[in-house]
Amino acid sequence: MQEIKDYLSENASRFEQELIEFLKIPTISADSKYQADVIRGAEFVRKQLADIGFDAETIETEGYPIVFGSWEGVPGAPTVLVYGHYDVQPPDPLDQWISPPFEPEIREGKVYARGATDDKGQMFTHIKSVEAWLKTTGRLPVNVKFVIEGEEEVGSENLDRFLEANRKKVRSDVAVISDTSQYAPGLPAITYGLRGILAAEIRLTGPDRDLHSGMFGGSVANPANVLASLVASLHNEQGRVQIPGFYDAVVELTQEEREGFAKLPFDEAAALGKIGVEDPQGEAGFSTLERRWARPTCDVNGLVSGYTGEGPKTIVPSTATAKISCRLVPDQNPRELTESLERFLADQIPPGIRFEFIDYHGCEAIVFTTESRFMSAAKGAIEAAFGTTPVMIREGGSIPVVGTFRDVLGIDTLLLGWGQNTDNLHSPNEHFSIDDFHRGTNASAHLWQLLADGSPT
Repeated sequence: MQEIKDYLSENASRFEQELIEFLKIPTISADSKYQADVIRGAEFVRKQLADIGFDAETIETEGYPIVFGSWEGVPGAPTVLVYGHYDVQPPDPLDQWISPPFEPEIREGKVYARGATDDKGQMFTHIKSVEAWLKTTGRLPVNVKFVIEGEEEVGSENLDRFLEANRKKVRSDVAVISDTSQYAPGLPAITYGLRGILAAEIRLTGPDRDLHSGMFGGSVANPANVLASLVASLHNEQGRVQIPGFYDAVVELTQEEREGFAKLPFDEAAALGKIGVEDPQGEAGFSTLERRWARPTCDVNGLVSGYTGEGPKTIVPSTATAKISCRLVPDQNPRELTESLERFLADQIPPGIRFEFIDYHGCEAIVFTTESRFMSAAKGAIEAAFGTTPVMIREGGSIPVVGTFRDVLGIDTLLLGWGQNTDNLHSPNEHFSIDDFHRGTNASAHLWQLLADGSPT
């Protein structure tokens, strides 16, 4: 490994400059004005892989291209599938950026740009680590494939189709994704669990137009009042979700997991203070970390009804709308719970209100064993690069492709985050620590060897 480490050190400045060039490309998949730039971002990734000796191609989809690269020079060795995305979130609001989002700037040891940590910077570590191996030894210890998409930030509509249609092409033994975070500065983590999700919208319609509340109030059903009642019915006073069957299949946290979470350094008051909150809230009997990572939840994401402008307007509104999402844990079924949510709400609709339910999407939660040989290799690689043993955490969000890898390819995923959850992902002034960029690249380089033989070298 010393030769590999030397190469990484000697080329560190060049890696930073190449990352900056990558970050300059405004690969905003949500905005069609940037179509040419998104395609240019795909070509940048393809060329990076091709230049270091991978068979690399951009594969057209009904949306943006998927970059596929492979190096399969070690028959019999494990094959690792690296997933990432080259598209980024829109940078709005622009006036809150200290430096322009696509003019990367390094300040106080961090590179500031849209996509710095989500996911260009993190994904780029794996490209640079395989480069180090191929440029110094001419080979990798394992076979490596890259699937880098350009539609993650808009729902990955074409990714599942690609994986289904190309099972043999992408066949691997384990996947690696660096699109999560460390637990805290100086405390790297491996994420072994992700919550699932269901997302829906309800639309209520009463009168065919807004009505004068003095003339009609109290004599016709008010969609806003009904919506308020529906929202209130979702939880009881202990914070328990009231959707029928919601907890029936929930796999409870083990005592070992609860003790592990409790041992993590966590200043609840400080964490809440950073988001302007004084007191925690949620399901009774569970800690804040347990609620965030490993308990199912139901949240209203948006409410719209009636007049919301300045001053009063005394009406009975014609319509009311709410967007709802539930974060799920093993073994909750998003399809069954979506149907239960719809029935639960529909049964409460009074006469005079028309009810419409829109099912947006869902995916199941995933928890991986922490004792596999792949997990052991990841732990060793992170310890070698970061100088400390990673903690094992769950995360409250969802990464649907992880479920797809399990269901379509039959493989587990190593979720290895190099960034911090304070890196302003999806927000103005997104950034990524340069030191963490290099530590992540180093960890990735160690990972290939440890996946090959299971022991440090």
